[in-house]
Amino acid sequence: MRTQVVACILVASIALTGSLTASADTQQEEADHVLATTITVDSTNLRFSPPSVTISEGETVRFLWSGELLPHNAVESDGAFDSGEPSRNVDYIFTFEMGMNGTYEYVCEPHEDMGMVGTIIVEAANTTEEEIPEPIEEESDDQRSLPAPFFAGLVSLVMASLIVELRLSRQGEQDE
Repeated sequence: MRTQVVACILVASIALTGSLTASADTQQEEADHVLATTITVDSTNLRFSPPSVTISEGETVRFLWSGELLPHNAVESDGAFDSGEPSRNVDYIFTFEMGMNGTYEYVCEPHEDMGMVGTIIVEAANTTEEEIPEPIEEESDDQRSLPAPFFAGLVSLVMASLIVELRLSRQGEQDE
């Protein structure tokens, strides 16, 4: 009977850890992409969608497509950014830092002659000291703390296992 209790505790711990890891990964992924302007591919017309975007310095552009029939990439004409070799699946992020205001023309190298070009207009950010946000330092995996529900769940799990163990040991004493 004790083996069954230990097995249940082990299974519950693994399930709890797995769900917390997935949740933390999902939250980090969402946080990484919340402020990005996303540019995709309109495969039927061999165009970027949208073909032109306007952002401010400090903002991020995300080139995102998957499962495309033809491989694509996004390469800025002066080399400011390059999503790499053409691929059917791309998830490339570029942040336009302060001082990078201007107009950026980019192409899909394999389809440039077919008109697959785009433009990113980066407007100068308002540089008054009060309005510049402090840079956000990203926590490393070692620095990330587990959410409070994890500890509450862990404490509950340990307490429940101790109660079950106590009841089983008392029941064993009574049966003898």
